[in-house]
Amino acid sequence: MIKSRSQLRTTNSPKFKLKYLGRQILDSLYDWRRLDWLLLLSVVSLAIFGGFTIYSTESSTHSYSYQHWTISLLGLGLVLFLSRWRYQSLLRWHWLIYVLTNLSLIGVMVTGVSAKGAQRWITVGGFNVQPSEFAKIGMVITLAALLHNQDRANLKTVLRTLAITAIPWGLVFLQPDLGTSLVFGVIVLTMLYWANVNIGWLILMISPLVSAILYHLYLPGWLIWVLAVGGVAWLTLPAKIVSTLSAIAINLGAVELGNVFWGLLKDYQQARLIMFLDPEQDPLGNGYHLIQSRIAIGAGKLWGQGWHQGTQTNLNFIPEQHTDFIFSAVGEQFGFIGSILLLAVFWFICMRLMWIASTAKDNFGSLLAIGILSIIAFQTVINISMTIGLAPITGIPLPWMSYGRSSLLSSFISIGLAESVANHREGKTRKSY
Repeated sequence: MIKSRSQLRTTNSPKFKLKYLGRQILDSLYDWRRLDWLLLLSVVSLAIFGGFTIYSTESSTHSYSYQHWTISLLGLGLVLFLSRWRYQSLLRWHWLIYVLTNLSLIGVMVTGVSAKGAQRWITVGGFNVQPSEFAKIGMVITLAALLHNQDRANLKTVLRTLAITAIPWGLVFLQPDLGTSLVFGVIVLTMLYWANVNIGWLILMISPLVSAILYHLYLPGWLIWVLAVGGVAWLTLPAKIVSTLSAIAINLGAVELGNVFWGLLKDYQQARLIMFLDPEQDPLGNGYHLIQSRIAIGAGKLWGQGWHQGTQTNLNFIPEQHTDFIFSAVGEQFGFIGSILLLAVFWFICMRLMWIASTAKDNFGSLLAIGILSIIAFQTVINISMTIGLAPITGIPLPWMSYGRSSLLSSFISIGLAESVANHREGKTRKSY
């Protein structure tokens, strides 16, 4: 249809162009109408605050903080992109994602870069990338795809889940990366629980680990635990006699199995697991990080010494403070009040993820959100606990706060997937990738 001159003048007028631009902006915003903006604002705030905290730990170039902010900006773009993209399409690609996850972990073992006794990185385009950080997201997607069509997961589904998880878990454990391997375990337990697995089965899954620990700490408690596990097996498993005897035998044998796994750990990993109980045994060696971290947090008192005013931080008493021990810088500079506010933000993020999981339009989206929640919550609890001496030092970063390009980017990608679940929880958007 040929437009008249009057119509052409109308469409070329500034008023019409401004109106058209406004409509385009509204259409674009419509695609994010159900986005959880409170969750996104909380995550971005943490990333900005994390950059400033990292900045305070650097003495000269401040390159780590600038990189942190740059990756955060890239991560924000990925969140906005993924939130418009329909997460259900991952169902068609979950096996490919699983294969790529394992191949990347194998690639680390073949061509990886070693540092500090571990081989966890591969070089891509001049940057060191840590595939195990992205493997956590890959496992969440894979397990969500496996469990989403189960009204109540049966024993066969549980065993298949464990078998599928065992491959990437083993590859991560051999790097060695004890922290990420623990995250894998938490992902599996949380997602199986959310898939309505019998609680007794979950207890039986973790029982060998508990047995191995109790045997070396309190022998009577270990015997009571073994008998309790037998009772759980009798109440929850088929073939009661065989299942009960098998569960007891496994927990009795877990003592020796624990010794085998202990022997697989590197010397520095063994020292980390033991030293948090009494770091004063080696105050200038393996206990140094923890002692200095506790001094820094204690020095912050109620209100903190102020940004860039912490003595422990400014004098570099805590090596590599910008990574796993970033919370010590928060405690020293912003005190108890600042630390509590930071914990409140993490708590709020976890509550928003729980809300997204509870209101998702399907089981797949709900499982995705709960898997992401398990990663964020576990890493936060363990990281902060290890800086104050309540947990062993395992090399787990604090999400959006610790320096680490791969960790930061994977955290943003996980939030992007959760935002996609939130954005598509009802009806359909006008446009979708």
